[in-house]
Formats: sequence, structure tokens, C-alpha cells
Amino acid sequence: MSESVVLPALGESVTEGTVTRWLKKVGDTVAVDEPLVEVSTDKVDTEIPSPVAGVIEQILVQEDETVQVGAVLVIIGSGAGGDSAPAPVAEVAVPVVEVPAPVAAPISSPVFAAPVAAPIVPAPVAAPVAAPVVAAPVVPAYQAPVAAASVESSDAGYVTPLVRKLASEVGIDLSQISGTGVGGRIRKDDVLAAQHAPAAAVSAPTSATSTFVPGAASPLRGTTEPMSRLRKVLAERAVASMISTAQLTTVVEVDMTKIALLRARVQPQFVAKSGGKLNFMPFFALAAAEALRVHPKLNATIDGENIVYHGTENIAFAVDTEKGLLTPVIRDAAGLNIMQIAQQIADLAARTRASQLKPDELGGGTFTLTNTGSRGALFDTPVVFLPQVAILGTGVVSKRAVVVADADGLESIAIRSMVYLALSYDHRLVDGADASRFLVDIKARLEQADFAGVLGL
Repeated sequence: MSESVVLPALGESVTEGTVTRWLKKVGDTVAVDEPLVEVSTDKVDTEIPSPVAGVIEQILVQEDETVQVGAVLVIIGSGAGGDSAPAPVAEVAVPVVEVPAPVAAPISSPVFAAPVAAPIVPAPVAAPVAAPVVAAPVVPAYQAPVAAASVESSDAGYVTPLVRKLASEVGIDLSQISGTGVGGRIRKDDVLAAQHAPAAAVSAPTSATSTFVPGAASPLRGTTEPMSRLRKVLAERAVASMISTAQLTTVVEVDMTKIALLRARVQPQFVAKSGGKLNFMPFFALAAAEALRVHPKLNATIDGENIVYHGTENIAFAVDTEKGLLTPVIRDAAGLNIMQIAQQIADLAARTRASQLKPDELGGGTFTLTNTGSRGALFDTPVVFLPQVAILGTGVVSKRAVVVADADGLESIAIRSMVYLALSYDHRLVDGADASRFLVDIKARLEQADFAGVLGL
């Protein structure tokens, strides 16, 4: 007896799918739950497992062909022959619901490593020089600059004020001269020799200088390929979003120093308990979710002439995959702690890249977070994707010199870990003042860094 395998419903709003690759061919044997075919929809790419065991008798939908949910994809028989024709399968009608598609930058939070000082290798000390036999002084030949690692020892000896003054007057860097005096001491003759040496010798690169090596050319150069179904959907929705909404972006700068110190302090305990590292992204997500509870305009949808204020804060976040950007959703994020958010981000991102997400895990987002800084960008102006009205882009967290004030109001310059947060929003609903209040609340939450009670440790 033969069995018909149909395209199943891959989410509430999914009505059709495109066969991207058959994993089996006619005549192949297939087991129950063995991957049978890869299907792409406007929400997710996934594998369809075989519901029965048997032999592939007939493939009815070819690769790159799009069919409706409920359409027969393949006929599987027992392999014994004499099978009857399969009963026709009714088409399943599913209502079409617009689902936002991501167009923002990939997520991933920067990880900072402490600088490692290069080891200092002392230069060999010259043996004492015997008194010259010839009465006339001998001018030594100028020696090439030493490697960066041995600079300290070349200027380690005592240098007379006269030599320092001469070097300053003629523009010679004493750290770039190898002295010929006793114990490697730099003498007046060494400075004069360096002054008259060829410019190329003085400016010769040291061993610490690295050479830029350009990346390998992409094999896609000079080629043409059809757009994937996912890329078509992303393109259409990006254009639709820009045409049908009034978008603009507001940016604030946030001092993340306290959170950086908190991360360093709890990282060992966090890794031991959660199995993953703690980065900045969970802090951004929780701060945004908490602010959305206070500023419902940013967590709303425009429905005709009505405004729908959502009852939960479902944070979608952008994930970069080989097939394009996807946005899995952390549901009710305002009610989670830092560890729970971190674990969900890691799990959802990994399964998104492995095409193992359920379609409904990509739907229902009410606000989006995109980590623009995952590749080092300061900030961008992310595009809002419908039906949401706002998206928050987080730039790279980097150390910069900034003006800070102490408790007495005295100002000074300090090295701080800073980040830019860029909020794009639909001006049809959200005004600039609304956006600024929302961002200022997030800024205050992050700079106070009072997360000890919600770390989940």
C-alpha cells in the first residue's frame, strides 16, 4: 500500500512552501522520521521528515517549485509492489498573516580580551672597548634601529644632558639608536651618525610591524545567481516598510563600564552555572524589555486607524545566517532574568543557524533588537519591520576617553567602556520625545548597572 506525504502546515501564517532540495530520490528506502526533503517558506527553512517507512515511488514536486500547504510532495510505497493508488489529499487553506522579516544587522556581542604585554628581551651588552691605538677619533657607522622588544635596553644606560639636548635639536629619537659606548651607552657621535644616516635607514620598520594581507577574492565575483525565497521576502518587506512608514532614528551614548566590571566579576560563576559566557546582549534585552513596559507606544502595532498595545514584551533579535537574516523571539522578556535571557539567545541563535527552529519561534515579536556592533560598527540606522513600530540597534562596546564627574561635581578625563544605542521608529505613532524618553530610561538602567538581583546566579 502506498502513502502520500503532503506539505504540512509550518506555522499559523504559512500557506505555501518551496522545495529547495530533495534528500531522497525515486527508488531510495526511507525510514520513519528520516529527513526527506528541504522546504523553504517566508519564515523558515526546514527539513520535512518522512511520516512512514518504505520506498520512494514517485516525486510529485520538483526542486524550486512552490506549492500550497497540503499539496502531495511524494508517494512512498511498501516496496512489495501492487500498491494501490493513493487517495487524493484535500488542499488545506490557511489565512495569510503578515509576519515581519528582519533587515537589521546580525547579532552577536563583542568579547573583550585584556591586552597582553609583549615580552621584553634584553639586548646583548657590548664588551668594554679598549683604548684606541690611533690618536684620531673613529666615527662609528650608524647601526640600524633595533627591534621594538629591545628598545628599553638600548636606552637603559645613562645619557648625558648634552647628548639629550643634541638629539632634541636635530630631531633624533634616542630610543631608536643603538649606543656604541661602554655598556651600550649612547654618545654624541652616535647621535651625529644617526643625523647623517640615510632617511630610509631611520624609518626602516621594526620587527613588530605587521603587513596587511588582503582577503581572498570571493568566488561569487563575476557570477549571477537567483535570489533565494528568503532573500526575496526580506527585500519585499524592507521596501514595503520604508514606503508605508515614516522612519527616523535617535541615538544615545551609554557608559557600560559598570556592567563590564560586573561581567568580569561574575563570569566564572555564570559559566559554571549556565554553561555559556555572559556578554552584553542580555543586559540590552532586559533593559529594553523593562523600558517597553513603561513606554507602550514602542511596543505597539498600528491596525488601520487603531493602535494595538501589546500585553507582553516579546523581543525578537536578529541572527545572521548563510541564507539571510532571521529573528527568533524571546517571549515575555521583561519577566526573565539575565541568565534565562542569555540561555534563550544562545539556544535560539544556534538553532536558527542550523535551520532547526519551529516556524512559530520566528513569529510574534513586538520589538526587535539588532547587534550592529557584532562586527565592530559604532552604530547604524536599522529599518523597522512591520507590523512593529521600533527596533533598537546596539553598537560595539569600546573603550574611549570621556569626561566624567565625581560626587563633588569635579570633572576629569577617564577611560570608559562606551556604546551607542540607535533607535529607529515609526513616526506615525512614536514622536521624537517618546523615543528620547525610552532611550534615556534604558541608558539610566544600564549605567546604574543594578542587575545583581536579576542575574539568576
